[in-house]
Amino acid sequence: MKQRIITALLLAPLAIAAVLFLPSAAFMALAAALLLLGLWEWTRLIGFEGHARRTLIIVMHAATMAWLAWRGWPALFPVVALLGVAWWLASLLWLRFPQFARAPTTAHRWTKLLVGTLLIVPTWCALGMLHTAGALGPRWAFYALALVWAADSCAYFSGRHFGGAKMSPSISPNKTWAGFWGGLAGVLLLSVPAAPLLGLSWAQLPMLMAVTLLAALASVVGDLFESLIKRHAGAKDSSQLIPGHGGVLDRIDSVVAAVPVFAVAKALFGL
Repeated sequence: MKQRIITALLLAPLAIAAVLFLPSAAFMALAAALLLLGLWEWTRLIGFEGHARRTLIIVMHAATMAWLAWRGWPALFPVVALLGVAWWLASLLWLRFPQFARAPTTAHRWTKLLVGTLLIVPTWCALGMLHTAGALGPRWAFYALALVWAADSCAYFSGRHFGGAKMSPSISPNKTWAGFWGGLAGVLLLSVPAAPLLGLSWAQLPMLMAVTLLAALASVVGDLFESLIKRHAGAKDSSQLIPGHGGVLDRIDSVVAAVPVFAVAKALFGL
């Protein structure tokens, strides 16, 4: 726990500064690098062996992102983000039947690789939509990430304090319903002081709360889904890259679900 806290204290200021102060192009390049690191870990989890094959997968995804930035901005970014939202809705069925694609077959590996694409590329597009949304765009991008961190933290402390019934013991034994409700309550409280900082009127607060709630719910699904894939792989963490925190994928499992949902819901609510 001590190592986890130290690492968080070191990385948090860097993450905040990057989101709020980097130009959008630099922020998007950094986001792409981190997401591709997560995809690298994903390829190992789902059973792709050999650095050459995994490197080719990363290069193909990087090229896709570059093409989207060059030719697809801004028209295709919302479409790709919406594909991500559609995937997370479909993932609920996979969580309902957690044994699906568990066996390490070639077909299952390629199915999970397609899922990896739907985790990474829509998240990157959604971050682009948020960060470039006018003068306050960086604040919107930061808020989308901050609500995930807040939901995570509030869920952790609520779960530890209250305990109680488990959410999904076969997938993630440590998650409780008390933690779930604590996380939702935490992000709703966060939205109140955030509204004026995002340039919203108090009349728009209910809409921000609705968007926040949808994103927080998605973050839980993302967390559970990565836990499921790690169970398929027999792995505790996606890697040991970040001391006390596991891998990049372990840090962004909720982000890749919440951010596309947040960006699409924000657009639909006209915020």
